[in-house]
Amino acid sequence: MDAIGNLEIRWIQGFTYNNIEFVDNKTVCFSCGSHISFLNLETKLRSVFHSPHRGIGALTANGNRGIFAFSEQKLSPSIFVYNFPDFQLKNELKGAAQLDYTSLTFSNVGPYLACCASLPDYTITVWNWENAEPICTQPQAGEDVISLAFNPLNWLQLCALGTASLTVWNIENSGDVHVLKPRKIELPVTDRSFDKKLASFSDNFRNKRSYFMSEVPPIATSGLKEDKPLGIVKTVSSSRASATPSAICWTATSELYVGCKEGFLLLVDPESLHVSVLFNPTFDDAIPELKKSHFQALTLHGKDLIAVGKESVVYRLQIRGTQTNITQSWQLERPVTNGMLSPDNETLLLPSNTGQIYTLNPTHSDKIVTVLDVSSGNFLTAAFFQSDKNVCVSLRDSGELQLWSSDGICLKSLSLQTEVTSLACCPIALYAAVGTASGIVFFIDLNEEQPRLVHQIQLYHTAVDQLVFDQSGHYLLTSGSNSHIYVLHAKPSMRFSVIGYTVIPEHILSLCTQYLRDVEEVKILALCTEQGYNNEEGDLITVLSLSVRNLADPDSVDRHGCLSAHILKVFRYTVPHPLTSCVLGVSEVFAYCHRKKTLQQFHLPEDTDGLSSQQVVELKPKQEVKGHPMGPTSLLLSPNGLWLASVGRDGLLRIRQSSAMEEYIELQCHSCRLGGVRSVSFSTDGHTILTAGFKDGSLVCTNVRIEGVDTGKIHKATKCSQSVTLLKNIFTTENSILTDLPAWGQDSTGESEKSGENEASGGISVDVTEQDESYSSLLWAPHAHPTWLESRHEAVVQEDNKKYFEAKKNLKETIRELRNTIQKMLRENENLSEEQFNLDVEEQRRFEDMVEQEVARVRAEIEQDIVEKCYFRDVLKKECWDSLMVKGRAIKAFHSELVVQNFPLKERAEKHCEVLQRVQNIRRIEKAACTLSSAKEEEQKEEGREAESATLTGSFSAQLGCSNPYVYNQFSLQTTEQRINQIILLQDTIYRIKTVFNNEFEALHRRKIRELKCVKDRNKQIKEMMLELDINQDLWEPSLTDSECPERLLTVDDSEIKAEKRLTPAQQEEERRKFAERGHLAAQDDSRDRALYEMMDKELEVKKVDILKLEISPPEFVLTKPSTHWNEEEKKVYKEYEKKVKDLNEEKEQYKLSLEIEIKKLQECSKDATEKFDETLTLLLEKKVKCTIAVYQEELKITYLVDSVVLEEEMKSQERELKIKLEMMLMYKAKTEEEVKKCTDQVENFREEYGRIVAEDKEFDSDFRKEFFDVPSQVVDVLNKLFKNRPRLVILCSCLLIHYFFYCYYIASSQESFLFFRVQKMRFQTNNTSVPSSSLCPDASSQLLKAMDELDAPKNMPEGLNLTIWQRFCLMRRAKVQSEQKVHVKASALAEVQEFLRRRLDEDHAAQQEVKNLSEALEHLHKKRNNNLINTIVQVGLKQGQVEVSSTDLTADTAQTDFILQHKSVVDNLRGIIRNLAEEKVAIMEKRKAIRKDIIQLEWEHKVMKNKIEDLNDKTKDIRMLRLSEEQQDLTHRSKTDQRKCMSKKVTDLEKTLALMKMTHQRSIQQRKKKIKKINKQAAVKAKQNTVLEQELPDVQVTVSELRHICEAADTEENEASTTLKHYQVVVQRRNLEDLARGQSEDLDVLQREVERLRMRNFPSLDQLKYN
Repeated sequence: MDAIGNLEIRWIQGFTYNNIEFVDNKTVCFSCGSHISFLNLETKLRSVFHSPHRGIGALTANGNRGIFAFSEQKLSPSIFVYNFPDFQLKNELKGAAQLDYTSLTFSNVGPYLACCASLPDYTITVWNWENAEPICTQPQAGEDVISLAFNPLNWLQLCALGTASLTVWNIENSGDVHVLKPRKIELPVTDRSFDKKLASFSDNFRNKRSYFMSEVPPIATSGLKEDKPLGIVKTVSSSRASATPSAICWTATSELYVGCKEGFLLLVDPESLHVSVLFNPTFDDAIPELKKSHFQALTLHGKDLIAVGKESVVYRLQIRGTQTNITQSWQLERPVTNGMLSPDNETLLLPSNTGQIYTLNPTHSDKIVTVLDVSSGNFLTAAFFQSDKNVCVSLRDSGELQLWSSDGICLKSLSLQTEVTSLACCPIALYAAVGTASGIVFFIDLNEEQPRLVHQIQLYHTAVDQLVFDQSGHYLLTSGSNSHIYVLHAKPSMRFSVIGYTVIPEHILSLCTQYLRDVEEVKILALCTEQGYNNEEGDLITVLSLSVRNLADPDSVDRHGCLSAHILKVFRYTVPHPLTSCVLGVSEVFAYCHRKKTLQQFHLPEDTDGLSSQQVVELKPKQEVKGHPMGPTSLLLSPNGLWLASVGRDGLLRIRQSSAMEEYIELQCHSCRLGGVRSVSFSTDGHTILTAGFKDGSLVCTNVRIEGVDTGKIHKATKCSQSVTLLKNIFTTENSILTDLPAWGQDSTGESEKSGENEASGGISVDVTEQDESYSSLLWAPHAHPTWLESRHEAVVQEDNKKYFEAKKNLKETIRELRNTIQKMLRENENLSEEQFNLDVEEQRRFEDMVEQEVARVRAEIEQDIVEKCYFRDVLKKECWDSLMVKGRAIKAFHSELVVQNFPLKERAEKHCEVLQRVQNIRRIEKAACTLSSAKEEEQKEEGREAESATLTGSFSAQLGCSNPYVYNQFSLQTTEQRINQIILLQDTIYRIKTVFNNEFEALHRRKIRELKCVKDRNKQIKEMMLELDINQDLWEPSLTDSECPERLLTVDDSEIKAEKRLTPAQQEEERRKFAERGHLAAQDDSRDRALYEMMDKELEVKKVDILKLEISPPEFVLTKPSTHWNEEEKKVYKEYEKKVKDLNEEKEQYKLSLEIEIKKLQECSKDATEKFDETLTLLLEKKVKCTIAVYQEELKITYLVDSVVLEEEMKSQERELKIKLEMMLMYKAKTEEEVKKCTDQVENFREEYGRIVAEDKEFDSDFRKEFFDVPSQVVDVLNKLFKNRPRLVILCSCLLIHYFFYCYYIASSQESFLFFRVQKMRFQTNNTSVPSSSLCPDASSQLLKAMDELDAPKNMPEGLNLTIWQRFCLMRRAKVQSEQKVHVKASALAEVQEFLRRRLDEDHAAQQEVKNLSEALEHLHKKRNNNLINTIVQVGLKQGQVEVSSTDLTADTAQTDFILQHKSVVDNLRGIIRNLAEEKVAIMEKRKAIRKDIIQLEWEHKVMKNKIEDLNDKTKDIRMLRLSEEQQDLTHRSKTDQRKCMSKKVTDLEKTLALMKMTHQRSIQQRKKKIKKINKQAAVKAKQNTVLEQELPDVQVTVSELRHICEAADTEENEASTTLKHYQVVVQRRNLEDLARGQSEDLDVLQREVERLRMRNFPSLDQLKYN
């Protein structure tokens, strides 16, 4: 495909901080897209290595050797090793990974490279890259490995850093056989506790188990210890979080510094796996600076450690033992993520994730040098300017705009601080247009040193999708998601004004232009897709033809800015298959179809005069060639129209001739794994192409070399160059205008234009309500930032408002009148009916339909909600109610709060019944097969069994008569099957207990219902009697509660529904029909009753006479005549009347009394019946308690049995696991034995070979004199001395190795068994090459040959010796030296093989020991199982007082105490003996107590007497020391009579004094009252004055405020100074007063203490006299 030319990378930009390595002392390399960039730290020049393979994966370099290696990105990738700076391929390493590599690293010693593959194999491989041979491989070893690092001093140690683990891999070798052996480093936990504490915690946890937790056998820890050198059994991970490693660094003593994300700094010894904590951020005394960030990178500089943290600070740490100190720190501008030293340890490299690389020399200078400063992030797009300099502009996702030179140097940059979407470069001026996500287009001037924003315009409220300049620089075209295409003036002289817009009804995918210079016309092609369809493919092509000449006409756009039809011609085309990208040529269209993966060429019809804008023409592809393997693909046509560029997600750049698309040239510019190419741009001459990656953050500039261009294409290119020449004049003019434009926001014009654009006019609104008309203008609020089109519409509205102001004013008046009229009509309509009000029938119907739809929707939602709730109700009812055979209910007592509940029961499943039947059949067979004891023994033991049955069964189920007869004896449960059968039988026992109780419960429940019915009947009779007695009293009427009748909870009565029931018209009609039917039936049935009523003389039943309502009417004369006018007959009649009334009243009283007695009898009957029911309920409660106890006891037994069964299953699973481990270990043991056998044979072969070589070497010494038999003996002696001379280098190494080897060989051979010595940690090294190798390195061989040539020189020949003999001597000595070298090499190889064999023997011994441990654990587990089957847990029910145990509480620690079951007679006998001994002991103790009491009494009396003597002595001393006043002394010498007289005299004087004080007090009170009256008068006067002053106060305050303001305004500084001085004086005065008060208080305290001291001296206390 290179027949038409080739592509060469010119430069590349971008920076990824992940993979950066030193390739020599002054050069670093890092991956950049699909290329490797090399940066010289001194010259700051960059070079590019284009990978001839598929992308760049992992990258590493070795600065000492000048080589670098990288992996490609494809299936089964290879690793390529190149040298620097020649870029010659050293070797290709194949076959170590299937998908990708995660890490690569070189060893400092030897040609070795380590790599780690990603999923699925996660293989770590060590290569000899010179021979392209893998030395050793370990699969499934690096699942989380992110970095590998060889030990710089020993390539046989490799450290693998994972995301949460750290592993050291030792490479063990035996000749040509190498093996990788892991040693995992256990890092400390992050809460100040380490492995030892964690182990002790787990031990304590094992020792403190609950009662039902079985003891974990030793097999649980078998094979799980870290010190076992076996990789078969995984270690038990701790539940506590351990430290997470983030950085590693090898030390000079082959140890590891490990930095952690949690801030820990550790020192790890790979040999002993010992971890030392150098820095712990959780300690209180930790270094505060290091607490703030974790360690991201570590590197060793001399004896110090350089640490890179999360912040932008780098520390140099000095580590002495376990003490860590900061000796130096460097502050950087940006946070760095890594740190590494150059191979010569002179330069420290610090890359940043924001695109900067810093260097410093830690030894000589603290100056930080920035060698690279480019922004990081992905490029959005890039484009060339049409100038000779080939400068280009790039735009990143972060909004940073950068200008690049033709050599790839960043000239200037500007951060836009917004989300950007598109970029376009103007061909006639040095500025760029940038589209944003907010719909704004920025115009950036790039002429100045700092880019500046000169203009911006809001075109959309959504993102600007496309920005395109036409080739002539006349227009800038934009498109967005609203399908509006705006045409702007591209010339700065026109101030980037908007010409107009057009609307395309479809969604625009891409936009491109083509300028036809002959007709001065710009053609615009828009690839569109229908709205709502796939936004990546479109099958509609719209071509717009825009004339350049006629745009200045006033009728080119309408008033709203829309382009006129005669200016903008629209042609619409369709294609057979959807396209993803297309570009417009002169008369053809180049497109890419992703579905067919082909490039297509369409020819546009030349005759378009008859086509209308609505007519769609179908295009057929004229040419179709194969496209990119991965899409979608973007196309771009060069400015001269000769070349067609295509880029896709595969990262390939392909260049074709536009006339012949079959041939192409291609270049892998970007990585297909990171999205491929995002954008492509041609330079003006078409010889340079700029591509931006999708996610790789790289920008690639490529030169196009074209060969064999025909004459027609040259003519076309010449014509294009002439057009470019014409643009240069315009460029000069417009660019000067551009530079004169002020920055955006600094000119008044821009501000006025901006404010003009933001103005919006309100529309006309009509309001028929009583609100103000200005209210309607608030209903429409413009956008915060109106677009150009919205501003244009607002300007048109304002213009119309001015033009039609008078007409609008008249319309407003008319509208106001209409509004008043309508408001009047509205007020009238309020009094009209609904039919008269609704004049608009259609609107009414529409509104009704809308209401019905809304009602239907709400009804549907409600119905759906009801259906869901009904479904949940049915599910819950089915699971919690219908599934119960016996529903849960309760019985409540009549006269108390006593409640008894039953046992809810589910119906037994058929399967459960079958299992129970099977178990019972088994028990039947077992009982039938058992042999019974003799009848005599049964009779003797019958009583004991009856007494002990409840005790041994462990529950009360037998006493309740509900026990299953087939239940096992607790002491006979020996197998797991028996225990499972016992569980089933116990469950049946529980079921029986509950069933029996439920039957009694149901009987009592039915009885309560009968009692309630009886009570109800009695209450009915009582109510009738009370009605006759005219008594209004509430009766006690018990009823069933919800808990007693739970069925009521599942039904809803109409009385419970509070909402009004709403019926549909159909339901209402149904109700009316039912009511009419009932009325008709009632009318038919009433005829029979009426006939019977007439026949029975209007009395259907004999009514009982109500005696209480009977009354005897008096005679008529009583009412008409007075008693004096009665005759005898009337008086007699009246007497009879009175007698009848008296008899009737007596009868009434008797009837009342009988009714009351009947009422009391009925009430007493109800009370007695309910009380008896409560007593029965109490008995049922007692039985419920017993049944519950029995159920709990049976459940406890089931719990014991389940625990034993589960424990048995756990032991079985542990046994299976142990067997599997034992099988694996036996296989591993067989493998190790085979390896030991092979190694033993190899060692024997090496020994034989070594013995043969040593024998051959000794033959040289024995054959020396024979070789020179023809030479005199004196000369032979001299030659023998010279024969033993060796070069200095050979003597040193050979002696050390020989002595070391023979010493170790002697030790190994002197043992009884076959023992082997161990190669030390630090091997002998010469010239940085480890001695144990199969051959000498070329440098050592060359040095040896030079040294031998010096010894063989003729000048060292003895005098008088023949030259021929000397030459023969030199050849023999050289052969001897070579033989010695072979011996040395073979000795080293033999030592390695023996060391390898020793390690294999250790592994074999460890495997044998592990097999032994597993076998012992398996045997211990068998014993444990047997013990578990024999020693069963038995539940025993004992009465209070029958348990003889220790008094300690049964806690978790004492729950496993062993108890012994004994017969009651043994315990009783023991109690009798104890009782007799106790009585004897009590008698002895009582005698001892009486004697002891007497002794204690005498001792107490003795002590009391001693205390009295001491008190009397003390009182005597106090009396002698007592000091009395003269008066007290006088009183002591007087008699009692004189003392009384003296005291009475003093009392008389005191009474006189008290009377005088009372008189004086009364006088002072009178004086105070007079003063109070006077003060009250003065207060009244002052109150009046205050009232007057309060009235004057506001005016005074105003005056004072004015004066204060005037004063402050006049002399603020003086006022402040005086205020400050006054405040200072007050403070000083206050402080002086406080000091004075403090001093006076101290003086007062001193004086008070002195007064107290003098008072105590002159007037001593007399308290001690109380003892007298």
